[in-house]
Amino acid sequence: MADHTVPTLDDALTLMQDLRARCSWDAAQTHESLRPYLMEEAHELDDAIRSGKDEHIREELGDVLLQVLFHSVIAAERGAFDANGVADSMITKMRARHPHLYGDGERVPWERQKARRRLSIVDGLPVDLPALHRAHRLQDRAAGVGFDWPDAEGPSEKVIEELAEVRAHLPALARRAATREDSAAVDVPEFDELHDELEDELGDLLFSCVNLCRKVGVHAALALDRANRKFADRFIQVEKLASERGLTMSDMPLAELDALWDEVKRR
Repeated sequence: MADHTVPTLDDALTLMQDLRARCSWDAAQTHESLRPYLMEEAHELDDAIRSGKDEHIREELGDVLLQVLFHSVIAAERGAFDANGVADSMITKMRARHPHLYGDGERVPWERQKARRRLSIVDGLPVDLPALHRAHRLQDRAAGVGFDWPDAEGPSEKVIEELAEVRAHLPALARRAATREDSAAVDVPEFDELHDELEDELGDLLFSCVNLCRKVGVHAALALDRANRKFADRFIQVEKLASERGLTMSDMPLAELDALWDEVKRR
């Protein structure tokens, strides 16, 4: 009769230890050499979650777990810590985050708890965190010490204010473009003062949009990802429609492209 025993986390750890002992590639890896794989696996897990397919999510979670165990075994070989130490850190942290569940403390928002131990708003924030995500986390941390709007009305008005500041720069931008077209002799550096000012203002606008998203319980990175997918799906349909009608999109005026776009939206 076949053995249908379900493998455990201990079995996975034992396998990882065996691979380190008997596989030359696994044995050669270090914390540093594994960094690209951890980032890649995290992105693949994110793609699986986006797909909504449980079998893919389970598989990619296994790949992320492999990375966790890999690093734990390497650390154990160095005498630094082992997988049990990793588990202990996680359990200790989660119990501390929930003093109202695992003690006699009061329920305190996690960002407020961390703010009490943090020297700066950027302490522990990964330097390579994507800018949109970093903006969200910076605002979360500021809110943890009380620097936050009471509701969504404040950030909503701030978006309008920042958009007005961006729009105020557009006439100068149009004049610069016209100057460049009128005279090739006019030397205007690509990254000139106007460009820098506009970049600052657009950055402020994006930051305020992230803040508005955060206040209404939406993560800006996820909202933008949804918008990206929606735009890509619609544009692919526009391309298909143009191809079916024998049209070359690059030769079509904007009005005709808009008409195809509206037709796809109506569908």
